[in-house]
Amino acid sequence: MTGPGLADALAETRRSEQVRAARALLRRPVLRARGPDAEDVALVRRHASTLREWFERNTGWRLIVESEVARLVKTVADVDDPTHPARDPRSRTPFTRRRYVLTCLALGTLERAEAQVTLGKLAEQVLLAVADPALTDAGITLTLERREERADLVAVVRLLIELGVLARVAGDEDAFVRSEGDALYDVDRRVLSTLLVAPRGPSTITASGFADRLADLVGELPPTTDELRNRQHRRRLTRRLLEDPVLYLSDLDEEELTYLTSQRHAITARIAELTGLVPEVRAEGIAMVDPQDDLTDVRMPETGTEGHVTLLLAEHLGAAGVPVAITDLHARVRDLATEHASYWRRNATAPGAEVELTEQALLRLVALRLLRVHEGLAHPLPALHRYAVAEPTVQERRPSR
Repeated sequence: MTGPGLADALAETRRSEQVRAARALLRRPVLRARGPDAEDVALVRRHASTLREWFERNTGWRLIVESEVARLVKTVADVDDPTHPARDPRSRTPFTRRRYVLTCLALGTLERAEAQVTLGKLAEQVLLAVADPALTDAGITLTLERREERADLVAVVRLLIELGVLARVAGDEDAFVRSEGDALYDVDRRVLSTLLVAPRGPSTITASGFADRLADLVGELPPTTDELRNRQHRRRLTRRLLEDPVLYLSDLDEEELTYLTSQRHAITARIAELTGLVPEVRAEGIAMVDPQDDLTDVRMPETGTEGHVTLLLAEHLGAAGVPVAITDLHARVRDLATEHASYWRRNATAPGAEVELTEQALLRLVALRLLRVHEGLAHPLPALHRYAVAEPTVQERRPSR
């Protein structure tokens, strides 16, 4: 192959590699050169210049590419969104307030640790740190005498293993939970040094209240020119289209709405070209749909009892089209559990099981921006109506001539 044909083939290969690299970073913002991420890191390194420029211009995110790690330093689009918590890699249970605190204390401890550290030594240093009066006054306590507390620390360690900060050398975390053993880890300082994503150093924040401190930590400087204001709008909107399942126009302020109205095609086209996501534009907003279905931590539909409950409640709420009391949804799930008893897990029909099943389904629907829960009511959002099942329309068959 020579001439234009070869050039086109090379260009298509380059574009395909860039899409794969960008999707890998969006799927896992911390990629390690050794292990299952090795091929993705090689692609990111090959196209680092293009990717770095795109993310900087369109999202304000930094791309760090080193010999051992590729890190996309993302900032969240909405600091008030609690629907995508850190989770225990094994049980998938969401992190509690104490686990988040322990994560921060463990990272601080590892900054001062040697190249290797035992779980027991890490626990000792975290215990010293948690004794800080500021943490005690905030209601954070830890003794590691109870199994539950040791399990909290182990959940943090497993998260750090998943991120690549720690690599297990020997031992077993379960033995530590039972107070019967210890574990030894290598500390990867390259990965550790890239984890902080705040635009400002936390030590520079002087605000006292949590909300004010968080706002200062992730806040951006106010724009002073039209060019800077447009850049800020472009970055915020692109971040939300990449991170949120649905961007509703009603959630935008007047300036953002005006900018999106004029730049919608350009913004969605740039995202589609880099990521392979497909824009779905409706009167109420925009969703970037993923044909490959691997850029999300919450899927719908899913298999299993919880997945089926979520789908059936989505159908029910979409058909209702109005806010529904959560107590009514409990009754609905109780009836569904009886109807689908042969397919759902055995304890789904147990007294009170409908409450947990409903809660899990609502959490999933809220995370997907299909629903809003307020004051005991589930409020359907526009995108939910796609799950409403209409009555079939039967057309008369015309006689053949």
